[in-house]
Amino acid sequence: MNKKDMLIISHLRKDGRASLTDLSRKTNIPVSTIFDRIKHHDGFIKRHAVLIDFARLGYNTRANILIKVDRAEREEVKNYLLNNLSVNSVYKVNSNHDFMIDAVFKDIKEMEEFQERMDEKFKIKNKQIYYIIDELKKEEFLAHPEMMKML
Repeated sequence: MNKKDMLIISHLRKDGRASLTDLSRKTNIPVSTIFDRIKHHDGFIKRHAVLIDFARLGYNTRANILIKVDRAEREEVKNYLLNNLSVNSVYKVNSNHDFMIDAVFKDIKEMEEFQERMDEKFKIKNKQIYYIIDELKKEEFLAHPEMMKML
């Protein structure tokens, strides 16, 4: 990828809904070039998504949970997590754990019920829970077009 590509991606990271005309104005790159570059690098963009303020929707409890499970149950646990509506993201991790779960709940009671169901359903060998108190930075990597011009 060259500097133009990085600049385009940076602007898209900052505002994924920006029109090609707006991108052209901000980057001084012709619309046709932007269109071609986005089409050429289509594999880099996994999907277009909206970032939600969960608290404003009434989901006030959010946690990152690290778990280690019995080896025989890993696939079953993975499928359970992938299909659970409270689970926002699931990552396979190392360092004495199998999964890192980003989960969202209406309240702590709902979070506790989620944990209890997991403990009853699977052999959880190790679990660490980190409640998210405040979101300080999210989805910012490559989202500063002004920095891309310096590359």
